[in-house]
Amino acid sequence: MRRLLPDTFTILLVFSVVLASLLPASGSFADHFGVATSLAIALLFFLHGARLSTDIVIAGVLHWRLHLFILLTTFAVFPLLGMAFGLVPKSILPQPLYLGILFLSVLPSTVQSSIAFTSVAGGNVPAAICSASASNVLGMFLTPLLVGLLFSAGGHGGFSSDVMEKILLQLLGPFVIGQILQPWIGDWVRSKKKILAPVDRGSILMVVYLAFSKAVVEGLWQAFSLRDIAVVIGLDMLLLALVLTFTMRGSHLMGFNKPDQITITFCGSKKSLASGVPMASVIFAGQSTGAIVLPLMLFHQIQLMVCAMLAQKYSAAAATA
Repeated sequence: MRRLLPDTFTILLVFSVVLASLLPASGSFADHFGVATSLAIALLFFLHGARLSTDIVIAGVLHWRLHLFILLTTFAVFPLLGMAFGLVPKSILPQPLYLGILFLSVLPSTVQSSIAFTSVAGGNVPAAICSASASNVLGMFLTPLLVGLLFSAGGHGGFSSDVMEKILLQLLGPFVIGQILQPWIGDWVRSKKKILAPVDRGSILMVVYLAFSKAVVEGLWQAFSLRDIAVVIGLDMLLLALVLTFTMRGSHLMGFNKPDQITITFCGSKKSLASGVPMASVIFAGQSTGAIVLPLMLFHQIQLMVCAMLAQKYSAAAATA
């Protein structure tokens, strides 16, 4: 039952939303906090680049069928399902929350939880490391492009050259610098995981607080009811169930062995809060992103709870086999 309870980070996320609701950042404080948040995001992606071993990326090419299946699920199947949710009447799913689900659907996979659940379930851990890492690298290009394509196609605004410039400077640039320095600092960064963890989580909490502060000032909680949030939770659960069904049955039909099926199931069904929240702050800069990141935050906790149960099920089945 403990695996079903929110983790410390999720509790801190909720606290950030509550704090923003009660004491939203505004005026000059919001401006200065925004600058600090941008610097924290740049540091976050620098550390991502410094952690990722180039050898892992090269090794990943060797298992191309598995990685292709996962990437297609992440950046094709997920977005198609997200677009399908646009058929839900606006009277049931308000447009800003639908855009949040659509944004969620184009994000890369998680890294840490994908690998952790794959390990617990007895899956192909090296393949999970390669696939999750590749998903996040490609996501820096594909997520903004998909946002531009899907949002503009639906008449929800698009994606400008200014946004691409910000992504290159704030996300990709620091990541590339981290990769360049990785041979010299990679081992040190990986060995200091506990010390550097506050940078990862702290930057996300800063973005969430800033996003919800702006949204609260603009009337977020007056615009959406508890019923609206319940609808988002239900659709998040449906989205995850559809993707899990696709990855589990599809990988079996494609002839992958059991460890690879487990890897595909966990890596293909995840969406990264760690990458998604900073990306939202850059892609939708100057806009209210509270409604955009809300479905992602809810999906984050749902995927952790469901995949924890699924990993235990796989582990128990392997133990009795």
